[in-house]
Amino acid sequence: MEIRSYPIPDVKLLTPRHIGDKRGYFAETFRADAFAKACGEHVFVQDNESFNVRLGTVRGLHFQSKPHMQGKLVRCTAGALFDVAVDIRQGSPTYGQWVGEVLTPENGQQLWVPPGFAHGFCTLKPNTVISYKVTGYYNGECDKGLAWDDPAIGVAWPEVAAPETLSAKDRRQPLLADLPAFFSWSEDISCA
Repeated sequence: MEIRSYPIPDVKLLTPRHIGDKRGYFAETFRADAFAKACGEHVFVQDNESFNVRLGTVRGLHFQSKPHMQGKLVRCTAGALFDVAVDIRQGSPTYGQWVGEVLTPENGQQLWVPPGFAHGFCTLKPNTVISYKVTGYYNGECDKGLAWDDPAIGVAWPEVAAPETLSAKDRRQPLLADLPAFFSWSEDISCA
């Protein structure tokens, strides 16, 4: 498995090696030892899946606050999506910066979104399925968000992004400037 870092070093892109022949391929999509070496010790406790009928569906930007923070290991199992992680750790040198990747079943890539980051995506094809492992159980009281289109962050969403697909909750998320300090960069919540 190839693991690549970004200018925001705690976010990682994991690309499993596909071993294939005329029948198809085999891939090791997760390996705890390789993941821990690149991203630190995290235990995944829940797997989630989101099916999205429409091209351009936007979900996010979401995160969970303490004491139920979540890291997410995200992949696309059908269709295609543009996946985004935004650093929301107060005091971080990359605070408010984002990373985005196109994830597809064909490229097999997975984005590691650590605790202290907001996560969102836009579907690039109809009938897209996003599947992700999380390091914390869902907790409604800790379920938070950030405005997907905050100009201070400036995510370069694909042209197909359709704001009318946002949930009622996502339409009223705060801007980064109004977001309470849920995470601090000085705390030990990031990857190794």
